[in-house]
Amino acid sequence: MKPVATCPAILIAAPASGQGKTTVASALARLHARQGRRVRVFKCGPDFLDPHWLTLASGQPVHQLDLWMTGETDCAQRLHDAAKECDLIIVEGVMGLFDGEPSAADLAQRFGLPVLAVIDASAMAGTFGALAWGLQHYREGLPFAGVLANRVASTGHAEMLQAGLRDASQWRGALMRSDAFTLPERHLGLVVASELSDAMQRLDAAADALAATPLGNMSTADLQAWSTTFESPDSNDAVFPATALKGQTIAVARDAAFCFTYAANTDCLQQMGAQIVYFSPLADSALPACDALWLPGGYPELHAEKLTANTAMKTSIAAHVAAGKPVWAECGGMMALFETLTTSGADSHAMWGVLPGSVTLQKRLAALGPQQLEVSGGVLRGHAFHYSTCATALPVAARTQAAPGRKLWGQGEALYVQGSVRASYFHAWFASNPAAAAALFLRAQHAG
Repeated sequence: MKPVATCPAILIAAPASGQGKTTVASALARLHARQGRRVRVFKCGPDFLDPHWLTLASGQPVHQLDLWMTGETDCAQRLHDAAKECDLIIVEGVMGLFDGEPSAADLAQRFGLPVLAVIDASAMAGTFGALAWGLQHYREGLPFAGVLANRVASTGHAEMLQAGLRDASQWRGALMRSDAFTLPERHLGLVVASELSDAMQRLDAAADALAATPLGNMSTADLQAWSTTFESPDSNDAVFPATALKGQTIAVARDAAFCFTYAANTDCLQQMGAQIVYFSPLADSALPACDALWLPGGYPELHAEKLTANTAMKTSIAAHVAAGKPVWAECGGMMALFETLTTSGADSHAMWGVLPGSVTLQKRLAALGPQQLEVSGGVLRGHAFHYSTCATALPVAARTQAAPGRKLWGQGEALYVQGSVRASYFHAWFASNPAAAAALFLRAQHAG
């Protein structure tokens, strides 16, 4: 018999992006964490920005759940492990409830997660009930936990919304419009929580508002209505070679310019024996002592002037590359390695110049979607999401392929190889193939 663990769990979804899922998920996590409950939050699908807020709200690392990118077995193991030690599991959905392949609804149905629908009701009345009914009944057998109205104008407005429901028992309350807990956005998504001095105050304000709703006024006994049983998988598809990175120190860029890092990716490297050290390309003058370098994605375009001014860091990175030490650069990390970066406002900045060529920010999204990339050691799953394009004389060593059943924007993301440097717009999920992830950081794999 498979080991099982039972815990209240909820998947917070919406009819579309921008409805307020992250605000509600963060508020719910913060509310219960303040009350002393052990809360774990997961994010459905590939996303770097929402987890910053969810981590702050819950006080715990936030991992991704995706039936393709992370894999069904990985999802099952993470949910089972969380259920063994937590009082509440919250999963924030992605896009609309039924959007994407796989969708948040697919995840909910696979693991029996009750779905709470968050609907931006700011410009509707009776249609709110139709949306709620459709979300609940569109797919047969989908567990449903009710509906919460968001960005409501007044008490009277809330009463109209509630009256429009066919099933009054599905009402979980209303959150009024308020600047006090609005989470600001920019291109790519939400502003990172650490950039706002009042981030925790915003979450507390959202938690306070939620506490006045039926959703927020649930006791420990009430939470048992969401009780879900999670089975441990028979085995984990990902094999972690425990000594693959033994003795290796990997320096990881981490600051406001480079903040797109999956917590599970760092865990993966450590499970293979790596020691992780962090540094700031914005503030530090040199790399820490290391055997390999990881430059994750982020917002180099927002900090280009400061990155350019830090010539000492540029020199240190150039010395690392000249020594033949491995570099894995993804998206924003790759952008900083080129010679120039031009912002959407046409301002050009000299970057680190490790790779020949330039990157230019576009007004519109340049690529989006789940993809996979074959590297030394095997195939890594992941995704791409960027607004810039690059122009370089470097040959393309490989290109990403679409996830099964999906189509790529264009011809796939290029993998560029120069000496010990591997760079791409592709964001990898390391646990999809730990051995292939390890090879990105091993000097022997970069010879020749």
